[in-house]
Amino acid sequence: MLSVIIIAKESEQLKKLAARLNRDGLTCSVIADGEKALRQVARESPDLLLVDIDTSSAVHPPWGLRADPAGTTPIIALIPRGRLGELAADPRIADFVLKPYAIDELAARVRRLLKGAGNTDSGEVIKCGDLIIDLARYEVRLNNRLLELTYREYKLLEFLASNRGQVFTREALLNMVWGYDYLGGDRTVDVHIRRLRSKIEDAEHTFIDTVRSIGYRFRRGR
Repeated sequence: MLSVIIIAKESEQLKKLAARLNRDGLTCSVIADGEKALRQVARESPDLLLVDIDTSSAVHPPWGLRADPAGTTPIIALIPRGRLGELAADPRIADFVLKPYAIDELAARVRRLLKGAGNTDSGEVIKCGDLIIDLARYEVRLNNRLLELTYREYKLLEFLASNRGQVFTREALLNMVWGYDYLGGDRTVDVHIRRLRSKIEDAEHTFIDTVRSIGYRFRRGR
């Protein structure tokens, strides 16, 4: 599931916007504190940032526009009309909306930007950067190179990639991928994760994180 972090002071309109984005199938959170926003963006690697450029010190630049120092996460800025000339040309901003804004318009801009960000899913394909999982053909490609996965490796990858950012225990993965009647132990998951990593990861690509003492998750924004 694609994720959006909104860096702004909470308001009724923002609550409605977040609810709308959630209905659109996105994971959405609102953060007012600049320091907290920087930490959460670094930790979660969201697919998009929505930054309210306000005069409030809590969300005033450079907080929102400094949240992604590598410049890899697209940013939509909510800009007061009086600051349009100052901020609209900022290279860190992929798109902007003037305040006050209409929720329907902003939600449409979010969907459009995510669709072109290179990490979108469509009914039969899961795309995670250079990794493409073709659900109809049961094929996985990395940099357009077809990978040879076993059936269980494929199902494990499909499940994790379909739930990006969510942490799963080994027991949960056994139940969801192998089935509740499977009699093998947790070690089975570790072995398959190791084999899967050897096939889909290299010096330039890391997709699966080990969450110490818990289990595994597929990285967001990769």
